[in-house]
Amino acid sequence: MSAIQAVVFDAYGTLLDFHAAMARHAARLGPNWPQISADWRTKQTEYSWVRSLAGPAYHQDFWRLTQDSLAWVAARHGIADKALLADVLAAYHVLDAYPDAAAVLTALRDRGLGRAILSNGEPSMLAAAVGSANLTELLDAVISVEDAGVFKPDPRVYRLAERHFGLEAGQMAFISSNPWDAFGAQAHGFHVFWVNRSGQPTEYDLTGKVTEIGSLSALLGALV
Repeated sequence: MSAIQAVVFDAYGTLLDFHAAMARHAARLGPNWPQISADWRTKQTEYSWVRSLAGPAYHQDFWRLTQDSLAWVAARHGIADKALLADVLAAYHVLDAYPDAAAVLTALRDRGLGRAILSNGEPSMLAAAVGSANLTELLDAVISVEDAGVFKPDPRVYRLAERHFGLEAGQMAFISSNPWDAFGAQAHGFHVFWVNRSGQPTEYDLTGKVTEIGSLSALLGALV
């Protein structure tokens, strides 16, 4: 691991808690809000994969997919309150960072390592969320897949990090809580750390190919 010169993070679910958008309006959504939030995330991801597979003519940015997937979830769960849906959507711009995110980024900066986000997010939504979470000054860059015109785990996305830092994937660590993202980054040659906070079963044949950690803070001991 001594060859690692930069650390690249996924944003949503890794540094930023995407469930925070609905958690802030849990009283209005009702006790089933965690499932509604999980369904929203599932549809976001599904839409990104389908549009990537369909080809460049069908690409839409992640903010549009976030809106479309929320509309589907509202229909699925019978949420007709338009004001509530608007508030939930707006909350996606002010997501909470995970409690250990700032400390980990600070420690990596103190080690002299480059730090960036590489995310499916559209640039303005990323800038808003990263800024509201007070992480902007702790990062060298916030890189959006919009620079490639396709979503993860397409290899063109991971090349954006190589291009930004002027490094090969093998000289960088990639951190994600999403196993499919960890798979894509590992296939591209990064040293991958999968943040498995909830102890989910391994998948995508990740065992032995990536380093599994239970929290962001565990990265500091694993990245030696």
